[in-house]
Amino acid sequence: VYTNLRNAFPKNSETEIKQIAKDFYKHLCDIVLESFKRLTIGEKTIKKRLRIKNPELIQKYVDEQRSILLYTAHQGNWEWLVFLPLLFPYSSNTFYKPIKNKYFDELFKIMRERFGVNCVESDIGYRTIINNHRKKVLSLNCMIGDQSPTRISSKYWCHFLNQETAFFIGADKIAKKTDQVVMFPFFRKLRRGYYELEFYILEDHVKSRNHYGVLEKYAKLLEEAIHYAPELWLWSHRRWKLKKEDYARTGELQLLSN
Repeated sequence: VYTNLRNAFPKNSETEIKQIAKDFYKHLCDIVLESFKRLTIGEKTIKKRLRIKNPELIQKYVDEQRSILLYTAHQGNWEWLVFLPLLFPYSSNTFYKPIKNKYFDELFKIMRERFGVNCVESDIGYRTIINNHRKKVLSLNCMIGDQSPTRISSKYWCHFLNQETAFFIGADKIAKKTDQVVMFPFFRKLRRGYYELEFYILEDHVKSRNHYGVLEKYAKLLEEAIHYAPELWLWSHRRWKLKKEDYARTGELQLLSN
């Protein structure tokens, strides 16, 4: 956590870094409690605690019968995105990697699917989205974009939080093939257990643009969200385990970089 913070905010004092870390751990505890609360929370309480700042943006695409790819991040309380089926008439899908512990894997699946979200394993995520597209199923697909890619996967490098950072190439390809609207969900924490969620369009028609621009816009908006409230991002994950210079030395550096 401290290494990530120091690298991301080199101009911050050690006192400031420690304060962000302290606030982050406090928020992380809130996320755990809020996540398990999904087992008992009711619809009325959800609508009171999760405020959508611009619901008309989503409604616009509902009216146009266009599916949405929600390019999400470990920011705010991303687990609360499973409440969206209560607010918008979409078939909602979230893509995940199964947890090794079968008990916890089933528990998290129950919590995520309680309000109508379909939990789809990442390995079949692409196929699921393509099949829904062919069947003209109006869907909202939640895909995490801020995890570190594997060493062998295709990746796109861009400057993010003061360092060269690898991003998965995936959501941009899916959006290009299915012509889905790509959006970024921006969480603001109002107080413990209360959030405001605002949607930003990353791209309306990826087919008509350079689709790697989606990743650049995503990285830019995520960085803005982190600077707005750094404690709300998941600093504990190994986001920079891949180093661009290592790929350059071994001749493995992809041409896909800005």
